[in-house]
Amino acid sequence: MFKLLSRHGRRSATLNLFCDKFEVKKAKVYYVYASAGSVRFSSSGSDTIKPISVVDAIPEPPPVPELSGGLADAVQSLSANGEPTFASLGLGGWSPVGMVQQCLEFLHVSLDIPWWGAILIGTVVVRVTMFPLVIMSQRNTAVMNNNLPEIQTLQLKMTQARQSGNQLEAARYAQEMMMFMKEKGLNPLKNMLVPLAQAPFFISFFMGLRGMANCPVESMTYGGLGWFMDLTVPDQFFLLPLITSATLWATIELGVDGGRLEASNMVMMRYFLRAIPLVMIPFTINFPGAILCYWCSSNFISLIQVGVLKIPAVRDYLKIPKLIKHTPDNLPIKKKGFVEGAKDSWTNMKISKELADRQRIDELIFTKAGKGPLQKTYKFDPTKLSNVQAKPK
Repeated sequence: MFKLLSRHGRRSATLNLFCDKFEVKKAKVYYVYASAGSVRFSSSGSDTIKPISVVDAIPEPPPVPELSGGLADAVQSLSANGEPTFASLGLGGWSPVGMVQQCLEFLHVSLDIPWWGAILIGTVVVRVTMFPLVIMSQRNTAVMNNNLPEIQTLQLKMTQARQSGNQLEAARYAQEMMMFMKEKGLNPLKNMLVPLAQAPFFISFFMGLRGMANCPVESMTYGGLGWFMDLTVPDQFFLLPLITSATLWATIELGVDGGRLEASNMVMMRYFLRAIPLVMIPFTINFPGAILCYWCSSNFISLIQVGVLKIPAVRDYLKIPKLIKHTPDNLPIKKKGFVEGAKDSWTNMKISKELADRQRIDELIFTKAGKGPLQKTYKFDPTKLSNVQAKPK
């Protein structure tokens, strides 16, 4: 054991020196190795150990090879957290589906958020963006509800005129309906803004998440939460499909994004929407967990949104008119049950079809009469009479 002073005299280092003795051409040469690998000593022909320069003793480090070919591509295909980029997996792009995938990748990689959190944040951002459309639809729905008796009166007159075959009266009442809605600032299409705006986002999220699950993205196999850790496979406990259907049913019962389905002219639509949660269960049980995670998040946001928009203070702040509750006696069209409403709808469809067939036959007869030969409806042919005698007075 030797205590040696470093070259610069700043600190001492204890080095374990191991000597190997060799005899080369009658000369004693000792090779002394330092355990620290920083100092080397040698002696030739004597037992005195003389230090050799540290700079001369340490070899130059080998040059770092440049990455090229497949190795460079492999390094460039990794994201900041060490996962393969979506571009290397064939995902992403500038299509609506690709942009959804890129946004989810940004949330997961840049912000280090698990996949279930990235899907939830993406859903919240989309729903917040569409909230102004929900407010516009709410205002239009409230005004239509408050003017429901007048609207139903015109609808009833228009239906009766159409069923009786009086197209002139039906057109007149339709014109009155348009003038009334223009005067009140109503537009039935405003109630469809929210579903029409949600459809592209829902389809983009659905196809984007399905592509990520089918690829699959390796980190999505453990990027879930609770019992659905693997987002690339269906829920083995079938809880996500049941939760999705239950939240959708609750949203429909409370009102689709605040819209009211209590009007009697929406009876069939209301029953149709109630049947959707039950019908979709057999299909959703085979969906990957990522899709159901998005769907559940969207349904929960809808429930919260409906509940908040029912608070009077919130409605006053957003300038949504108060809803007037109408009694059955004040409405021209009485509320009917499912069976009776279905029968009336079927009857109206039959009458409309018969009227359309009658109009089509009348048009064919009129066209044939105009282009065909002159039909004889008289005893004598007036074109062959040579003398026309006037009747005596």
